[in-house]
Amino acid sequence: MDSKVTAAFEGYVVRKDLAHKFRGGYPVPTYVAEFLIGKYCATTDEVEIREGLDIVQRQLAERIVRAGENELFKARAREQGSVKVIDLITARLDTRSDTFMATIPTLLLNDVYIPAEMVYENERMLTGGFYAEVELEYGAGPGESRSSRPFSIVNLRPIQLSKRNVLKDLARGRQEMTTHEWKEFLIRSVGLEPKSLDERAQNVLFLRMVPFVEKNYNCIELGPRGTGKSYLYQQISPYSHLVSGGKATVAKMFVNNASGQRGLVCQYDVVCFDEVSGIRFDQKDGVNIMKGYMESGEFSRGRESIRAEGGIILLGNFDVDVEHQQRIGHLFGPMPPEMRDDTAFMDRIHSYIPGWDYPKIHPSMMTEHYGLVSDFLSESWRQLRSSTRLHLISDQLLLGDALSGRDRRAVMKTIDGLLKLLYPSAETEIPDKDLEWATRLGLECRRRVKEQQKRIGSAEFRNTMFSYRLGHGGIEQYVATPELHKENTISPDPLPSGQCWAVGPDEEGGGSGLYKIEVTVTPGSSIRLINVKAPAGLRESLRTAEQVLYTQYRHLVGDHDPTNVEYSVQVRSMTPAGGGVSLSVPILLTLVSATLNKSLKGGMVIGGGMSVGGTIEPVYHSLDMAELVVEKGATMLLLPVASRRQMNEMSDELATRLTVVYYTDPRDALLKAIGE
Repeated sequence: MDSKVTAAFEGYVVRKDLAHKFRGGYPVPTYVAEFLIGKYCATTDEVEIREGLDIVQRQLAERIVRAGENELFKARAREQGSVKVIDLITARLDTRSDTFMATIPTLLLNDVYIPAEMVYENERMLTGGFYAEVELEYGAGPGESRSSRPFSIVNLRPIQLSKRNVLKDLARGRQEMTTHEWKEFLIRSVGLEPKSLDERAQNVLFLRMVPFVEKNYNCIELGPRGTGKSYLYQQISPYSHLVSGGKATVAKMFVNNASGQRGLVCQYDVVCFDEVSGIRFDQKDGVNIMKGYMESGEFSRGRESIRAEGGIILLGNFDVDVEHQQRIGHLFGPMPPEMRDDTAFMDRIHSYIPGWDYPKIHPSMMTEHYGLVSDFLSESWRQLRSSTRLHLISDQLLLGDALSGRDRRAVMKTIDGLLKLLYPSAETEIPDKDLEWATRLGLECRRRVKEQQKRIGSAEFRNTMFSYRLGHGGIEQYVATPELHKENTISPDPLPSGQCWAVGPDEEGGGSGLYKIEVTVTPGSSIRLINVKAPAGLRESLRTAEQVLYTQYRHLVGDHDPTNVEYSVQVRSMTPAGGGVSLSVPILLTLVSATLNKSLKGGMVIGGGMSVGGTIEPVYHSLDMAELVVEKGATMLLLPVASRRQMNEMSDELATRLTVVYYTDPRDALLKAIGE
């Protein structure tokens, strides 16, 4: 892999462990060290790497000011005439002298003269600053006396890439790699080793990358401490700005009305608030201005409406685990009071990244392999913001009816960002597998927002069953948020075709049992139960369902001949009580669902047995079944009509939580289960 990437990206890759050598030793982000390493160590020759590292070490030692060395550097400037330093440079306009003054924090200087043309060429120094190599001269600027302002900047080189057409080089190298290799390479390019992350953690990392390639992308990530939530936004790209502690002013974020100077969202691709619980604006309308900007990408201050492209990222910590957070409230709980329960604010969040799926950062997670130099990577990401991949997938992807207009925009932005990360070239055809990966992530992260709005109690957000189809003839697939549903809990989302929840009496009459039935269809001509040592009651239920399917198939599946395919049936008991007695109706409906490729209704449990002729048998202990399925999360119970009298004795609480639907024969049960 290292040989492949060094050949595909000659001059653009660096061994990531080299940059780690300087991390912590100098008070600068990773991309500063990588800028120098990429310049002097862009080779696989160990001798040249060692020579290059010596140069990098020397330059960092000579140009980075450590604590307590500020007076030493000033004295060198006086003695030698000038000195070069690497630092975060900011600037401001001094109206008294009508000149610009720069601040160099490590030298404790805030009144360094800088030429106006240098400021206008690098306006970001007016809105938070950026890292640069600065040549500082001991000598006054024009119209200044040496006694008042003795230092001036004569040369400045931003620590970021200035090359054009980097996307062509990126796309050319991408063609040499498979999608799996490319994903691993991207993860290594941000300094992490993919083998140390499971699939869910890798997905979290890709979602963190989306704001860098997608304009006006707003997301939130909450999770445990120490999981590296701010790492990407602070260490990898000079086009990202981290607002620590959440403190911000309207003038700094958007526009300064006094000077007309544009704020952070105009100057950076990504504006990230760390410690989101502490977000505070200096003006009461600050949150409303941000809310309007997150919706439209515009804000109005004074007479003009200003457009910007910077995305808003909100990061924060849970003091408890995600399950407890859901028990005591909702997943926006750590937000500030003015945002915590504001469903309109939440609606502007394009994705909620599950930070709890990412492990705590450990030194062993850092890669020792080659990855893209950070300045090349960040410049490529910035140029990807101007393109889209949605035109390539418009005929392939259909989103479900449960998504509102805002939901669709949010999901499509996430999909677009993920596909741009995978396919830098706008001409590459997107395979269904990768489109489905991006779609499921986009739907999951937007649904997580919708589920919290639903928890707050707004009726307009009650439909959260997000789904999609690939192709016009594709099967509708539903996407859930994993933290909401456990394996033995019944989700309100429809299961995939060929699956259903069932309830039946225990073999020894000791209560009711919950089952999950799964059927797969393959070429062949039989129905087989794959359960090992299946109980007699379950085998009998399957034989009955098989006979009814074969004898009544025209009423149930129409032109689909069930004798031309092989059905593999698995019945899993989800409760201690089990035996599979009287499950012939739910098994039959699952066989039909698999044959027709149609899902049964979500949140529904089916109960009932029948004879080989299709006569429905009465169900006893119906109330016991109802209590069990409600406890497991069901909202609907499908039972034989003979159970109606028993169910009239349901408690008021049970009746408000469960809809009971009755059927008279197998076809009636099918029509009510599928909803057609």
